[in-house]
Amino acid sequence: MDNRQKLLFTGVGNRLKSDDAIGIQVCENLIKTARLDTLIVEAAIEKFVGKINSLAPDILILVDCTDFDQSPGFFKLISVTDIPDTTFHTHTVSLRRISEFFEMKTYLLGIQPQNVKFGEIISPPVWQAAQKIINYLNSNL
Repeated sequence: MDNRQKLLFTGVGNRLKSDDAIGIQVCENLIKTARLDTLIVEAAIEKFVGKINSLAPDILILVDCTDFDQSPGFFKLISVTDIPDTTFHTHTVSLRRISEFFEMKTYLLGIQPQNVKFGEIISPPVWQAAQKIINYLNSNL
């Protein structure tokens, strides 16, 4: 990744479904810099396509709770073209399908949830993974 590329981290999820809020939490804790910007879209990413394209980042990273069938807190950065064209939890449109409307390279930073039931508490292993991500990004970008 080129050090001059602008990155937009977009927090996706539902604050009322426990670990599903982790993408929002990550983005709310990132320090904005000349290279890094954030946008919270919650469960309505389709309403922000124009806004995201107008911000014109070189790379868009969607941060979201993602079922990788791994242990809670597992995280992975993947191209949106590598994710299934299905909807999960709070999404009405799949992230892969919605990404077709973005004009930049788009990736998913997915974090494996432990609990997506009604509630506002992030599970400890999921929050620990988020802290690792936040600390790394805040220290390196």
